[in-house]
Amino acid sequence: MHGTPYILDSMKKFDLQRKGPLHHSLVLVLLTSLLVGLAGGVVGQVLVKIINLFTNIFFYQTFSFVASSPADNHLGWWVVAVPVVGGVIVGLMAKFGHEAIRGHGIPEAMETVLYKESLIPRRLTLLKPISAAFSIGSGGPFGAEGPIIATGSAIGSWMGRIRYFNKYDRKILLAAGAAAGMTSIFGSPVSAILLAIELLLFEYRPKSFLPVALASLTAYGYRSMTFGLAPAFHMGTLSEVATQSLPLYLIEGILLGFAAIFITKIIYWVEDLFDESHIHWMWWPAIGGLVVGVVGYFSPKTMGVGYVNIEEIINGQWVGASLFFFIFMKWLSWSISLGSGTSGGTLAPLFTLGGGLGSLFGSAMQKYLPSMQVDLKMAALVGMAAVFTGSTRAFFTSMVFAFEVTHQMSSWGPLLAGCLGAFLTSGLFMENTIMTEKIARRGKPIPFEYGPITEQ
Repeated sequence: MHGTPYILDSMKKFDLQRKGPLHHSLVLVLLTSLLVGLAGGVVGQVLVKIINLFTNIFFYQTFSFVASSPADNHLGWWVVAVPVVGGVIVGLMAKFGHEAIRGHGIPEAMETVLYKESLIPRRLTLLKPISAAFSIGSGGPFGAEGPIIATGSAIGSWMGRIRYFNKYDRKILLAAGAAAGMTSIFGSPVSAILLAIELLLFEYRPKSFLPVALASLTAYGYRSMTFGLAPAFHMGTLSEVATQSLPLYLIEGILLGFAAIFITKIIYWVEDLFDESHIHWMWWPAIGGLVVGVVGYFSPKTMGVGYVNIEEIINGQWVGASLFFFIFMKWLSWSISLGSGTSGGTLAPLFTLGGGLGSLFGSAMQKYLPSMQVDLKMAALVGMAAVFTGSTRAFFTSMVFAFEVTHQMSSWGPLLAGCLGAFLTSGLFMENTIMTEKIARRGKPIPFEYGPITEQ
């Protein structure tokens, strides 16, 4: 369907005659969003356990749900074959299960909201997380958050098919499921709400954000009961920011905005290469898996979810040539495997690349401009948020997320500067984002902003 997305059309038909901002029908949506939030929180943690299981089976031949890293394997050159096997499985699941399991997760949810009345096939609720578990568990360089956001969206869409709900309510519940999924992984309820607003809802209304907030809170409560309240990434308390360093964090954001553009362009260039090949798309994930395996042999830490890598980078444990080598290899592995159309996400790799580039920037500033007092850890944290901002243009999501996953009170100024610089660069020099390029290529417009609701 071409033309104006139905979501924008429905916004204009909002009933302005009601005496208050809320309506009794919201109660049913809220109650359902509570269930969506609980389901998203549970499914998110289940997916993590399944990824752990597959990782242990593929790399250590043990049946265990305990977290482990592919980097510690002793398979030698046999490690090259493991991601290929995972890619073959994903390709077969896409061919004989549902083709929609391929892809990043969030772009597909966006397109469903904008053009498919928030209707996600029910079987994707099971197929998407299982395919992602095979992909990541066999060494795929992805995080679990993209697939679980897609799975949470499918749960919300499924519950939104109750006959009392219209397509607008279903959109809200889909976004609620996405927010719950993100919260279940990172324990970041506020940034999950903002992600739903900036990338799925494209509006800020009580009827839409209250159910999303309740679902996110429910998932956060469940995660807190099982994992506690500690931040997702532990950092030592950062010192107060030197005022003179703020302009450099803005410059860092501008530079990493260009890096985000490059990362986005390469992803879709790789996708184009696969599209132009004469090989059936079912085998593409296996080809991407071959690259993952070869890269993983030389740089084992590039494989798997890699949350430990993010924590080490923002704590300044990786510097210099070893850090540059790692982020180059991570970028190479992730770009080709994601471009092959396998089931995997974008958030954790973007945070990894951004944190690494930010740390390199901080090292350069400490060496050549020591008087500006740029903190290496702060520069890495800003880089993590800046690359995500530049790639997605989810400005508030990126900034709040970096705070929520580290609990660093002194980071607000640098984060604001870095995300502002990255957003300006991305907005000026890139038409679409890593989340919207695929939709735009199909001739479907995407709203990048929203305004007051008017009666048509």
